[in-house]
Parts: sequence; C-alpha cells; structure tokens
Amino acid sequence: MVGGHTHVHVDAIGGHAKFRLGLSAALTIAFVIFEVVAGLIANSLALLTDAAHNLTDVLALVLSWYALHLAEQPSHAGKTFGYHRVGILVALINSTTLTVISAGIFYEAYERFVSPPSVAADIVIAVGAAAFVVNVITAWLVSHGAEHDLNIRSAFIHLLGDVFSTAGAVVAGIGIWFTGFYWLDPLASVLIGLLILWNAWMILRETVDILLESTPRDIEMSAMVRDVLQIEGVRGVHDLHVWSISKSFRFLTAHIVIDDVLISQAALLQHEIKEMIRDKYGIGHCTLQLECEGCDPDSLYCDISNHYGHRHRHSKHRHADK
Repeated sequence: MVGGHTHVHVDAIGGHAKFRLGLSAALTIAFVIFEVVAGLIANSLALLTDAAHNLTDVLALVLSWYALHLAEQPSHAGKTFGYHRVGILVALINSTTLTVISAGIFYEAYERFVSPPSVAADIVIAVGAAAFVVNVITAWLVSHGAEHDLNIRSAFIHLLGDVFSTAGAVVAGIGIWFTGFYWLDPLASVLIGLLILWNAWMILRETVDILLESTPRDIEMSAMVRDVLQIEGVRGVHDLHVWSISKSFRFLTAHIVIDDVLISQAALLQHEIKEMIRDKYGIGHCTLQLECEGCDPDSLYCDISNHYGHRHRHSKHRHADK
C-alpha cells in the first residue's frame, strides 16, 4: 500500500484523546513546579532546561486539547471543511515554541560553558530519574492516535523529547558525580536543545507542506497516474491535484478522459477509480470529472496562476477588440 495513512475521522480519536491530553497536562504542570524548585536548589541548568521544556509541553497539550475540541464541531456554510486545520495551526505553534526554547537553551549553555558553576549531582540524578518516569507515562498517554493526527503528534513529540532530555540530565548527573566535571551539565543541555530543534524541524516541515497544500510525501504522483491509466476504459488523466486538510484528511480532484459511453457505464468506471485510489493511496475524498475523448485537456498538473493569467490576458484582448 503506497499511502500509509487512511482517513481517520476526529470522532475516532475524539473524547479518549482529549482525556489523555488533559491528564498529561495536569501531571506535567505538577512536575514542572517540583522540577524548577529542585533545579534551583541543585543549581542545575539541565534540570531547569528540562523544566522549561516541560512548561512548553503544558502549552502544547492544552492547545492540542482545544484543537481537538474545535475539530469535533460540525461543518457549516462558513466552514465547509469544518475546523480540521486548527490542529495544523496548533502544530505550527508547537514547533515554533520548540525552536524558541532551543535558542534559549543554547544561550544559557554557552554562559555555563564559559564559567561552569557547581552542580548538586545527587539532586540532578534523583529528580531526573523521577522526571523520566513522569515523561514516559505522559508520552504513552498521548501516543495513541499520534500516527494519524499531526496535532496530537506534535504534542507527543514534545513529550518524547522530554523522555530523552531527562535521560540526558540523569546521565550528566552521574557523570558529574564520578568525575566532578561540571561542564557535563551544559553539555547535556546542548544535546537536549539539538534534539528539540530536530523535532521542531520535522513538525514544521510537515505543517508547512499541509498549509501550502503540497502533495503528501508518501504519495508518488507518477505511480498514481499509471495506476489510473491501467484501469480499463481510462484514456487520459489531467488537472490532477492531491492535498491534505490535516495529516490523515486527504483530498483528490482530477479530470479523467474516457470513451463516449452511457452515463451508467461512466458511473461504474468512476466508482472503480475511486475504489482503487482509496484502497491503494488511502484517499477517501475523491472528486473526478469525467470527459469524453476528443476534449482538449489541460496539463497533467494544472498551473492555476498561469491559467488565470491566460484568461486575464484573453479577456483584455477581447475588450481591446471591441
């Protein structure tokens, strides 16, 4: 199956996901308070860094919860696609906050590399271990549905980043305990910052692709065209567009050239094409315009701006002739 994502409606993720997000947010905010106090006592940038990252997790979880709440609202005349794009906007906000946090981490780490302060390694190890357990629990809670929803996935990646960052804080504490090298604390923070930045980039890239209505990366358009042309009765394909409203909510429109046949036969062929696209590419929302052979087809991938410019120029010429 070329397309790994099938359309999963919001109600399938729905209430259970909202409950898990809310519970994760409550656990995280409670631990942030504890970790800030411990980080100040231990004078550990790694712990304070992890607390700051956890605080952005709370924001990410709350925003993701709200986006799911909005996505459950029905479509109407003013929002015919509903509110599915709210989750993409939240994912964009989450990735941006991750980037800002990373920049702050790098700056603070540089200051501590220049003048490393003493760090209470025993507190770092104990608190880091507790944070690791909490982060594993919250990440597991949010992981359900993350493969189908970019909004939930952005929150999950926030939490998964915490799992690795707390593990890094524990390793740094153990290293300081045995060696007395206090620069291991900011070094752990830099590694955490790089991990956060990488996760932010992965989310940002996918959200921008969706907002630009790019073809999903797991769909090969040339293979799709070949598959459609192999269906008996199809003579050509043009004006083909595939895009996403959200990670798993995908649409396709195309003009299909067929023989001049009865409407009932054309309807059967249209159904066969839709079935193939849904089964093989995971696209359940497919709009096909059937045309008989002899029509003057546009390009395979219609350039709307050029098409508009051509019509605009043609209109000007017509007015000039008058």
